[in-house]
Amino acid sequence: MDYAFPPTPVVTLAVVSGKPFPVRRIYCIARNYADHAREMGSDPEREAPFFFTKPASAILHGNPVMPYPPATQNLHHEVELVVALQSGGRDIPVDQANDCIFGYAVGLDMTRRDLQAAAKAKGQPWDMAKGFDFSAPCSAITSQAQSGVIMRGRIELKVNGQLRQSGDVGDMIWKIPEIINRLSQLVELCPGDLIFTGTPAGVGSVVKGDKLEATVQGLDPLTVMIG
Repeated sequence: MDYAFPPTPVVTLAVVSGKPFPVRRIYCIARNYADHAREMGSDPEREAPFFFTKPASAILHGNPVMPYPPATQNLHHEVELVVALQSGGRDIPVDQANDCIFGYAVGLDMTRRDLQAAAKAKGQPWDMAKGFDFSAPCSAITSQAQSGVIMRGRIELKVNGQLRQSGDVGDMIWKIPEIINRLSQLVELCPGDLIFTGTPAGVGSVVKGDKLEATVQGLDPLTVMIG
């Protein structure tokens, strides 16, 4: 098919011992750890989850340097377990949700916190605070066949060797099958979709020259330099 101009190449993530994973859409759940909800000034009760998105082009993979983004003086890190889908649908039952999972990765939901705070104060959307270029660094994906179904495991982030965030993915308010179920009630999920599942407490700012080391037990680690 002829196009007005060459189409943008498909964004992919490497797969441990496998073929590249084509990324379709990126969904993120907000305030999914009680300690993080409290540090952000919210009630950690199990209210209905809410979501935001990042474009697939926000993925930073295979490049250890994340350019410091423009229009911010307060860039924050948020380490997250990422779920990669191999199938989808609408109204996916909780007890069938794990069958949709291709694998897992370690991700960073990088946030222009000052822009987010200004948007919140005005009741405006968060898009420019969350969905900017390179705002979703991500490790290679470990297939569920290799990792098994992940329900627990340490999730941590170090900045320049100092521990900033530490928790357990088992402490999520909304568990992964529940997230998939709820999200599929709002949109049709498809192969290639990524879900960032929330971050534990300890989010904070980073500056040029900082080295971020993000880990989830049993998965390939993610190391990013702020450039």
